Amino acid sequence: MAVYDHAAASSCDTAAPQHAAWDEELLRRYDKSGPRYTSYPTALSFHEQFGAKDFIAALERSNQTDRALSLYVHIPFCRKICFYCACNKIATKNTKLAEPYLSRLDREMLLTSRHLDTSRRVEQLHWGGGTPTFLTLDQMSDLIDRLDARFGLSSSPDRDYAIEIDPREADVFTLRHLQTLGFNRISLGVQDLNPMVQKAINRIQPRVLTETLMEEAHRLGFRSLNLDLIYGLPHQTQESFADTLRQVIELNPARLSIFNYAHMPQRFAPQRRIKDDDLPSAEEKLAILHTTIDMLTQAGYVHIGMDHFVRLDDNLAVAQREGTLQRNFQGYSSHAQCDLVGLGVSAISRVNDVYAQNPTDLDRYEQALDAGQLATVKGLRLSQDDLIRRDVIERLMCDMQIDFAAVSQRWNIDALRYFSDTLARLEGAERDGLVVHEGDILRATPIGRLLIRHLAMAFDVHLPGDTTKRYSRIL
Repeated sequence: MAVYDHAAASSCDTAAPQHAAWDEELLRRYDKSGPRYTSYPTALSFHEQFGAKDFIAALERSNQTDRALSLYVHIPFCRKICFYCACNKIATKNTKLAEPYLSRLDREMLLTSRHLDTSRRVEQLHWGGGTPTFLTLDQMSDLIDRLDARFGLSSSPDRDYAIEIDPREADVFTLRHLQTLGFNRISLGVQDLNPMVQKAINRIQPRVLTETLMEEAHRLGFRSLNLDLIYGLPHQTQESFADTLRQVIELNPARLSIFNYAHMPQRFAPQRRIKDDDLPSAEEKLAILHTTIDMLTQAGYVHIGMDHFVRLDDNLAVAQREGTLQRNFQGYSSHAQCDLVGLGVSAISRVNDVYAQNPTDLDRYEQALDAGQLATVKGLRLSQDDLIRRDVIERLMCDMQIDFAAVSQRWNIDALRYFSDTLARLEGAERDGLVVHEGDILRATPIGRLLIRHLAMAFDVHLPGDTTKRYSRIL
């Protein structure tokens, strides 16, 4: 998630009693399809008139700001395909196939670093995928060495260096190696601990695999552990997911990401292996969500927004209280105002007022780099209106409220007048109790926090008329 204003601490206190405002009929009525707003405008607005030269110009302009850097590296390889997955991935068991990819990554790093002031601190590093732990230990070391040579990695204790881990493909030696490489935060993919659900999604993962890694990570002193779960998967029920949650709470992770499964088999071929009849009904999914919020709240977790639950002392909760939470392509972040440089196939960069995306096709990515060019195939330079709306949507997604007086001051506008049409569109949501508008403050109510994506859509002037085919449902 993203950042909190000075007034946000009070709204954070409304996270706990989510169940008190539960209204199933109201939730169903507002449960439409819409963006997750990891960016604004969303990736659907990126266009192919934006290319490598535009991205290079953005990188060079960014040096004038002296902002810290965030690096995202996409590792697309997986040994086995999970049927629910909508990520950009390549299924193979042959780790040698990663060697040419790592060489292309190094070429991309070199071409990118030529246009960056590499004295800028790399505050964040994130390896995602695919399965980053598909790489051998030597390949991981090689990739870190290349990143350090091109950008200069940090050893500061407040750095945020994270990696996504598949517990089926890692062990305690992997964790020890990752620690020596400088990673201090890990995210473990779990999804569900029920054997029937695991079989239906082609991801057999006994609890002991996750538990062993978590125990070792705690012993090694990793700063923050996240577990990923998904609700809405085949054969899930309110009771079965509650059992998974009980086991997860026993494991005591600092963070939990609990995503709503978006079943879009027309777009993602692996999902065609999941039978529609095996999926929980809309009513059952809401019951699962209700139980999830109740159980995690009672266990001491704070629902900071969207799909994320954290312990009170986690730095995401602290950032939300202090107004420094941010939202980007990796979700919520406590390191605000970094320029994000994405590396690898399908990776997206966010550099000041620009988004730039690499091709999702591996051959096209490789061909561009082999020709000595950055692989940017599309992107967008934001207008002044885009920048203002991005700021407001991010504050809403992170703070669960908007301080229009602060927006007016930041952008030298009369924000209430500027967004008068948007506020008119939100009057129905206000009558239904999703938001409260008092003076300069527009605040999501407890039930409105569950529908924060719907509220954010009111500020989106790029939103297509029909959102059902391109976006997942909110709940």
